[in-house]
Amino acid sequence: MINYTEKIAELLAPHIEGLDAAEIREMIETPADSSMGDYALPCFKLARVLRKAPPMIAKGIAEAIADEPLFAKVEQVNAYVNMFLAREAFAGEVISEVIAKDADYGRSDIGQNRKVIVEYSSPNIAKPFHIGHIRSTVIGNSIANIYDFLGYDIFRINHLGDYGTQFGKMIVAYRKWGNREDVINEPIKTLLEYYKKFHIEAEKDPSLEDEARATFTKLEHGEKEEVELWQWFRDESLKEFNRVYDMLGISFDSYNGESFYSDKMPRFVKELEDKGLLEEDEGAQIVRLDDYNLPVALITKSDGSTLYITRDIAAAVYRKETYDFYKNIYVVASQQNLHFQQWIQILEMMGYEWARDCVHVPFGLVSMEEGTMSTREGRVIFLEDVLNRAVDQTREIIKEKNVNTENIEETAAAVGIGAVIFNELSNYRIKDYVFSWEHVLNFEGETGPYVQYTHARACSILRNAGEDIVAKAKAGFDPSYITGDSAHELVTLLYEMPAVIQEAGEKYEPSVVTRHIVDIAQAYNRFYHDEHILVDNEDEKVAKVALVMATRAAIRNGLALLGMKAPEKM
Repeated sequence: MINYTEKIAELLAPHIEGLDAAEIREMIETPADSSMGDYALPCFKLARVLRKAPPMIAKGIAEAIADEPLFAKVEQVNAYVNMFLAREAFAGEVISEVIAKDADYGRSDIGQNRKVIVEYSSPNIAKPFHIGHIRSTVIGNSIANIYDFLGYDIFRINHLGDYGTQFGKMIVAYRKWGNREDVINEPIKTLLEYYKKFHIEAEKDPSLEDEARATFTKLEHGEKEEVELWQWFRDESLKEFNRVYDMLGISFDSYNGESFYSDKMPRFVKELEDKGLLEEDEGAQIVRLDDYNLPVALITKSDGSTLYITRDIAAAVYRKETYDFYKNIYVVASQQNLHFQQWIQILEMMGYEWARDCVHVPFGLVSMEEGTMSTREGRVIFLEDVLNRAVDQTREIIKEKNVNTENIEETAAAVGIGAVIFNELSNYRIKDYVFSWEHVLNFEGETGPYVQYTHARACSILRNAGEDIVAKAKAGFDPSYITGDSAHELVTLLYEMPAVIQEAGEKYEPSVVTRHIVDIAQAYNRFYHDEHILVDNEDEKVAKVALVMATRAAIRNGLALLGMKAPEKM
C-alpha cells in the first residue's frame, strides 16, 4: 500500500529548496479536523530557509501541487498547505488491501523473526490469583500478541513466585492446622486461610517466624519432606491458575519461576565479587550504586539468603544464553521501578552489553473501593470470580434481549470476559484505578461489548448481502460509491491501523490499539447510519459491502491483538 506521507513528501520535495523528502516527511501533519485536509504542511520552519513569510510559502507550494492526481483539492490556509486526497483512489487501494490480507491486515515483518521474551502474569504460588494480577496478565498477553503480529519470534514466560520465606510460613501453617483433603478441594482459598492464620498466630507467638525461616532453609537445601510439600502446593496452584488462563485464552511457553534459578545464583554472587562490585555491610553483601543516583542494592542477606535482584540477574543471563533475545520485556507493576533500575544497572556494571535490551514495562495499580488489597488479611477479589460474574451477567443480558446467537454459553463467555479484558486495556497502562464491579460490567459506551457488537453487525450485513455479493466485492468494486464523509473517515482509520499497531509495539501500549478499534467501530456505525448499504443498485451494494468486509477484518484483528474474541452473532 502507498505510504501517503512518504508519497506527499516526494511530491513536495522539488518545490521546497534546502530540504529533502525525509526532512519534509517529518514536517507533514494529520489535522485533527478533517475539514483542514487529510494531510497538512505547516510552513513556519521554511521561512528561515526560504526567507519568505510562511503564508506566501504555503501559497506557492499549494499552487505548485494543485494538479497532482493524488489530491482532490489543495488549499493554502494562512501558513498551512492543506491537502485533500482523491477519495476514490484512496478508498479503492485501502479496501482492496484489507480484503486481500484479511486476518493478516496490519501484520508486519519489521521484527525480522528476532527473539522477544515477554514475562507477564507471574502470580505467587499458594496465593490468590486476584484482580490485581489481571493487569500484568492481559497487558503482557496483548504486548506479546502485538510483537508476534509485528514479525518477532515471541517466547512467553510466566515467572511464577514460587520461592521465598512465605513457603516456609505455608509449610509450617499446613503442618499445624492443615488438612490434605481441603487443599485438594479448594487449593488457593484453603492455603490462603492457612497463610492468614499463620500471621494471626505469629503476632501472639513470634517464634513461628523463626520456625518458618528454618523451614524455608530446609527447602532451599532440598530436604525431602519440605520439597514434596512445596511441589504439591505449586502443582495444585497451577491447576487453579490454568483454569483462569483457559478462560482468558492465554498460554505460556515457560512456567520457570524463581525456584528455577535457585541453583544458578551462586555463579553471579561470585562474579560480582570477582569483578570487585560486592561490599560487605553488617554481614550482608551489597552493590553501591551512588554513581548512578540509585540506593544501595542488597544482593545477599546476612544469613546468606538471596533476594529478587540476585534471582533476576541469574534469570536474565540464563535467558540471554538460552534464547539470545533481541528484547527481554518484563510486564511488572510500577511499584518495582526502583528494583528494575537497580538490577539492570548492575547487569551493565557486570559488563553485559545487552543489559539495556531488558525492558521494564510498568503499569499502575488496582485498588478496591474498600481500600488496598491484602493477601495477609484476605481482602482480595479472586480473578476467577470476576470472570464468572461477567459471564453470568452477560448470559442474563443475552436472554433478556433475546440476542441472536446459536450458542449462548460461548457468546456469554466471549463478551463477558472480553468486557473485563477491554476494561483493562482501554486506558493507559500506567494509570492507577479503583476496581468497581459497576464499571467493569457496564456494557454501554466505549466498551468491549460495543466493539464486539459492531463486528457482529458487520457480519450480519454480509450474511444478508449473500455469498454472491461478497464474492463480487472480493473480486473488485467501484470505489466511486464510497466517497462520502462517513465512508472516507472509516477508510482513513482502516488505512492508519498498521501504523497504530507499530506505535503500540514501540510504546508497549495496548491501549493505542483499543482506542483505535473503538474509533473504527464508531466510524462504521456512523457510516451504517448515514448510508443504506444493501441498496438495489448492485455496483453500489458491492462497493459498500467491500467496505463492510474491510471493517470487519480490521475490528477482528484488533480484538485478537487484545486477546479477545470477535463473535459473529450478538
